[in-house]
Amino acid sequence: MKKNLLKDLSIRVDNLPIAEGIAQLCELFPGKVVFSTSLGQEDQVITEIIAKNNLPVKIFTLDTGRLFYETYDLLSRTESKYKIKIKPYYPNTTSVEKLVIENGINGFYESTENRKSCCYVRKVEPLKRALAGNSIWITGLRAEQSENRSEMRKLEWDQGNQIMKFNPLLDWSMDDMLQYINDNKIPYNPLHDKGFISIGCAPCTRAIEPGEDPRAGRWWWESSKKECGLHIK
Repeated sequence: MKKNLLKDLSIRVDNLPIAEGIAQLCELFPGKVVFSTSLGQEDQVITEIIAKNNLPVKIFTLDTGRLFYETYDLLSRTESKYKIKIKPYYPNTTSVEKLVIENGINGFYESTENRKSCCYVRKVEPLKRALAGNSIWITGLRAEQSENRSEMRKLEWDQGNQIMKFNPLLDWSMDDMLQYINDNKIPYNPLHDKGFISIGCAPCTRAIEPGEDPRAGRWWWESSKKECGLHIK
Protein backbone atom coordinates (compact mmCIF):
# COMPACT_ATOMS: atom_id res chain seq x y z
CA MET A 1 0.00 0.00 0.00
CA LYS A 2 1.49 3.34 -1.06
CA LYS A 3 1.53 5.80 1.84
CA ASN A 4 1.13 8.76 -0.50
CA LEU A 5 -2.15 7.38 -1.88
CA LEU A 6 -3.53 6.83 1.61
CA LYS A 7 -2.46 10.32 2.66
CA ASP A 8 -4.03 11.92 -0.41
CA LEU A 9 -7.30 10.05 0.10
CA SER A 10 -7.37 10.98 3.78
CA ILE A 11 -7.05 14.66 2.89
CA ARG A 12 -9.97 14.30 0.50
CA VAL A 13 -12.43 12.48 2.77
CA ASP A 14 -11.49 12.86 6.44
CA ASN A 15 -13.30 16.16 6.99
CA LEU A 16 -16.24 15.65 4.65
CA PRO A 17 -19.73 14.84 5.93
CA ILE A 18 -20.07 11.06 6.07
CA ALA A 19 -22.34 10.72 3.04
CA GLU A 20 -20.03 12.90 0.95
CA GLY A 21 -16.94 11.00 2.07
CA ILE A 22 -18.47 7.66 1.15
CA ALA A 23 -19.71 9.07 -2.17
CA GLN A 24 -16.19 10.29 -2.94
CA LEU A 25 -14.73 6.84 -2.28
CA CYS A 26 -17.43 5.21 -4.41
CA GLU A 27 -16.55 7.54 -7.25
CA LEU A 28 -12.85 6.77 -6.94
CA PHE A 29 -13.35 3.00 -6.54
CA PRO A 30 -16.56 2.16 -8.43
CA GLY A 31 -18.08 -1.18 -7.48
CA LYS A 32 -15.35 -1.87 -4.92
CA VAL A 33 -16.68 -0.23 -1.76
CA VAL A 34 -18.22 -2.55 0.84
CA PHE A 35 -19.72 -2.03 4.27
CA SER A 36 -19.73 -4.73 6.96
CA THR A 37 -22.64 -4.47 9.38
CA SER A 38 -23.06 -6.42 12.60
CA LEU A 39 -26.41 -4.65 13.10
CA GLY A 40 -24.98 -2.74 16.06
CA GLN A 41 -26.07 0.84 16.67
CA GLU A 42 -23.05 2.32 14.89
CA ASP A 43 -23.63 0.12 11.88
CA GLN A 44 -27.32 1.02 11.80
CA VAL A 45 -26.32 4.68 11.54
CA ILE A 46 -24.09 3.98 8.54
CA THR A 47 -26.73 1.76 6.91
CA GLU A 48 -29.23 4.62 7.20
CA ILE A 49 -26.77 7.07 5.63
CA ILE A 50 -26.00 4.71 2.75
CA ALA A 51 -29.67 3.95 2.09
CA LYS A 52 -30.93 7.53 2.48
CA ASN A 53 -28.35 8.83 0.02
CA ASN A 54 -28.64 5.88 -2.35
CA LEU A 55 -24.88 5.31 -2.22
CA PRO A 56 -23.52 2.45 -4.37
CA VAL A 57 -22.07 0.49 -1.46
CA LYS A 58 -22.36 -3.28 -1.13
CA ILE A 59 -23.59 -4.13 2.37
CA PHE A 60 -22.87 -7.49 3.98
CA THR A 61 -23.10 -9.14 7.38
CA LEU A 62 -21.39 -12.13 8.98
CA ASP A 63 -23.86 -14.75 10.17
CA THR A 64 -21.87 -16.88 12.59
CA GLY A 65 -24.78 -19.24 13.19
CA ARG A 66 -24.86 -18.27 16.88
CA LEU A 67 -26.40 -14.80 16.86
CA PHE A 68 -29.25 -13.59 19.05
CA TYR A 69 -32.80 -13.91 17.72
CA GLU A 70 -33.10 -10.14 18.16
CA THR A 71 -30.21 -9.64 15.73
CA TYR A 72 -31.88 -11.71 13.03
CA ASP A 73 -35.15 -9.85 13.59
CA LEU A 74 -33.35 -6.51 13.27
CA LEU A 75 -31.75 -7.66 10.02
CA SER A 76 -35.20 -8.34 8.59
CA ARG A 77 -36.63 -5.03 9.85
CA THR A 78 -33.66 -3.08 8.48
CA GLU A 79 -33.94 -4.57 5.00
CA SER A 80 -37.67 -3.85 5.00
CA LYS A 81 -37.40 -0.25 6.23
CA TYR A 82 -34.62 0.82 3.86
CA LYS A 83 -35.62 -1.38 0.89
CA ILE A 84 -32.13 -2.87 0.70
CA LYS A 85 -30.51 -6.31 0.68
CA ILE A 86 -27.77 -7.14 3.13
CA LYS A 87 -25.73 -10.08 1.88
CA PRO A 88 -25.00 -12.74 4.52
CA TYR A 89 -21.68 -14.56 4.66
CA TYR A 90 -21.60 -17.86 6.53
CA PRO A 91 -18.71 -19.89 7.95
CA ASN A 92 -17.46 -22.87 5.99
CA THR A 93 -19.51 -25.91 7.01
CA THR A 94 -16.56 -28.30 7.07
CA SER A 95 -14.55 -25.89 9.22
CA VAL A 96 -17.39 -25.52 11.72
CA GLU A 97 -17.85 -29.28 11.94
CA LYS A 98 -14.13 -29.78 12.55
CA LEU A 99 -14.07 -27.02 15.18
CA VAL A 100 -16.99 -28.47 17.12
CA ILE A 101 -15.67 -32.04 16.94
CA GLU A 102 -12.26 -30.96 18.25
CA ASN A 103 -13.28 -28.33 20.84
CA GLY A 104 -16.92 -29.09 21.63
CA ILE A 105 -19.97 -26.95 20.94
CA ASN A 106 -19.01 -24.45 23.67
CA GLY A 107 -15.27 -25.04 23.75
CA PHE A 108 -14.58 -21.32 23.49
CA TYR A 109 -15.21 -20.99 27.22
CA GLU A 110 -12.25 -23.24 27.99
CA SER A 111 -9.41 -21.07 26.69
CA THR A 112 -8.65 -17.88 24.80
CA GLU A 113 -7.02 -20.01 22.12
CA ASN A 114 -10.24 -21.98 21.62
CA ARG A 115 -12.28 -18.78 21.55
CA LYS A 116 -10.04 -17.21 18.93
CA SER A 117 -10.25 -20.40 16.85
CA CYS A 118 -14.04 -20.13 16.94
CA CYS A 119 -13.92 -16.45 16.00
CA TYR A 120 -11.60 -17.25 13.12
CA VAL A 121 -13.84 -19.95 11.68
CA ARG A 122 -17.12 -18.12 12.20
CA LYS A 123 -16.04 -14.52 11.51
CA VAL A 124 -12.51 -13.90 10.25
CA GLU A 125 -12.47 -16.38 7.36
CA PRO A 126 -15.94 -15.34 6.08
CA LEU A 127 -14.85 -11.70 6.32
CA LYS A 128 -11.86 -12.38 4.09
CA ARG A 129 -14.19 -13.84 1.48
CA ALA A 130 -16.50 -10.85 1.75
CA LEU A 131 -13.66 -8.35 1.32
CA ALA A 132 -11.87 -10.16 -1.50
CA GLY A 133 -11.64 -8.12 -4.70
CA ASN A 134 -12.74 -4.87 -3.05
CA SER A 135 -10.76 -1.68 -2.37
CA ILE A 136 -12.56 0.09 0.48
CA TRP A 137 -14.00 -1.49 3.63
CA ILE A 138 -16.37 0.77 5.58
CA THR A 139 -16.81 0.02 9.30
CA GLY A 140 -18.76 1.47 12.22
CA LEU A 141 -15.81 1.58 14.60
CA ARG A 142 -15.63 4.39 17.16
CA ALA A 143 -12.42 5.35 18.95
CA GLU A 144 -13.97 5.34 22.42
CA GLN A 145 -15.20 1.75 22.10
CA SER A 146 -11.94 0.25 23.28
CA GLU A 147 -8.27 0.98 23.88
CA ASN A 148 -7.39 -0.96 20.71
CA ARG A 149 -9.50 1.39 18.61
CA SER A 150 -8.39 4.70 20.11
CA GLU A 151 -5.32 4.87 17.86
CA MET A 152 -7.14 4.12 14.61
CA ARG A 153 -7.51 6.70 11.84
CA LYS A 154 -10.58 7.46 9.76
CA LEU A 155 -8.88 6.10 6.66
CA GLU A 156 -6.19 3.50 7.22
CA TRP A 157 -4.51 0.49 5.69
CA ASP A 158 -5.65 -2.84 7.08
CA GLN A 159 -2.59 -5.04 6.66
CA GLY A 160 -4.32 -8.26 7.69
CA ASN A 161 -6.99 -7.96 5.02
CA GLN A 162 -4.94 -5.97 2.49
CA ILE A 163 -7.59 -3.30 2.06
CA MET A 164 -8.19 0.34 2.89
CA LYS A 165 -10.55 0.74 5.83
CA PHE A 166 -12.79 3.77 6.27
CA ASN A 167 -14.08 4.45 9.80
CA PRO A 168 -16.41 7.46 9.37
CA LEU A 169 -17.80 7.36 12.93
CA LEU A 170 -14.37 7.17 14.56
CA ASP A 171 -14.67 10.50 16.38
CA TRP A 172 -18.35 10.14 17.32
CA SER A 173 -19.27 9.81 20.99
CA MET A 174 -21.94 7.46 22.32
CA ASP A 175 -24.20 10.49 22.81
CA ASP A 176 -23.64 11.61 19.20
CA MET A 177 -24.68 8.19 17.98
CA LEU A 178 -27.75 7.86 20.20
CA GLN A 179 -28.91 11.35 19.23
CA TYR A 180 -28.61 10.52 15.53
CA ILE A 181 -30.53 7.26 16.01
CA ASN A 182 -33.28 9.08 17.88
CA ASP A 183 -33.50 11.99 15.43
CA ASN A 184 -33.71 9.69 12.40
CA LYS A 185 -35.88 6.97 13.97
CA ILE A 186 -33.35 4.28 13.11
CA PRO A 187 -34.30 0.72 14.13
CA TYR A 188 -31.91 -0.88 16.62
CA ASN A 189 -31.51 -4.05 18.61
CA PRO A 190 -33.77 -4.00 21.72
CA LEU A 191 -30.99 -5.75 23.64
CA HIS A 192 -29.21 -2.39 23.76
CA ASP A 193 -31.93 -1.18 26.12
CA LYS A 194 -31.21 -4.12 28.42
CA GLY A 195 -27.54 -3.33 29.00
CA PHE A 196 -26.08 -5.12 25.97
CA ILE A 197 -23.85 -2.35 24.61
CA SER A 198 -21.64 -4.43 22.30
CA ILE A 199 -23.57 -7.35 20.79
CA GLY A 200 -21.92 -10.35 19.16
CA CYS A 201 -22.70 -14.06 19.33
CA ALA A 202 -25.25 -15.03 21.98
CA PRO A 203 -22.98 -17.35 24.02
CA CYS A 204 -20.23 -14.73 24.12
CA THR A 205 -22.20 -11.59 25.01
CA ARG A 206 -23.72 -10.43 28.28
CA ALA A 207 -25.23 -7.20 29.58
CA ILE A 208 -22.86 -4.87 31.41
CA GLU A 209 -23.29 -3.16 34.74
CA PRO A 210 -23.40 0.66 35.07
CA GLY A 211 -19.86 2.01 34.90
CA GLU A 212 -18.37 -1.07 33.22
CA ASP A 213 -16.33 -0.72 30.05
CA PRO A 214 -18.56 -1.02 26.95
CA ARG A 215 -16.60 -4.09 25.81
CA ALA A 216 -16.83 -5.81 29.20
CA GLY A 217 -19.81 -7.82 28.03
CA ARG A 218 -17.84 -9.51 25.25
CA TRP A 219 -15.96 -12.69 26.21
CA TRP A 220 -16.37 -11.63 29.85
CA TRP A 221 -14.72 -14.81 31.17
CA GLU A 222 -11.29 -13.91 29.80
CA SER A 223 -8.90 -11.00 30.21
CA SER A 224 -7.88 -10.58 26.57
CA LYS A 225 -8.13 -7.30 24.67
CA LYS A 226 -11.74 -8.06 23.75
CA GLU A 227 -11.24 -8.39 19.98
CA CYS A 228 -12.20 -11.25 17.70
CA GLY A 229 -9.58 -10.67 15.02
CA LEU A 230 -11.66 -8.66 12.54
CA HIS A 231 -9.99 -5.34 13.38
CA ILE A 232 -6.47 -6.30 14.35
CA LYS A 233 -3.89 -4.69 12.07
